[in-house]
Amino acid sequence: TPEAPKQLWSGDITYIATDEGWLYLAAVIDLFSRQVVGWSLQPHMQAGLVKDALAMAWWRRRPLPGLIFHSDRGSQYCSGEFQDALKDWKMRS
Repeated sequence: TPEAPKQLWSGDITYIATDEGWLYLAAVIDLFSRQVVGWSLQPHMQAGLVKDALAMAWWRRRPLPGLIFHSDRGSQYCSGEFQDALKDWKMRS
C-alpha cells in the first residue's frame, strides 16, 4: 500500500467501441490518490499505446527513482519497448 503519491502506479487497457471500429485506451493511475496521471488513446493495442500513457504520466508527475509500476503483465507491458521505458525512467515493475 503506498504511503504517498508517486510511489505506486498501475496501468491497464480498455476497449471503446465507435462507429468506425475499436479504439484502445491505456490509463495509468496513482494508487495512492486514485487519480489518472497518464493516458493514451489509439486505434491499435501495441506497446506504443502503453508507453505513451506512461510517458504522459512521467512528464506530468516526475516521480522519484524507484516508483513501482503494476500491470496485468500483458504482452504490451512485457514488451522490450515498454520495459526499456521503465528502465530509462528508473521505475520498477
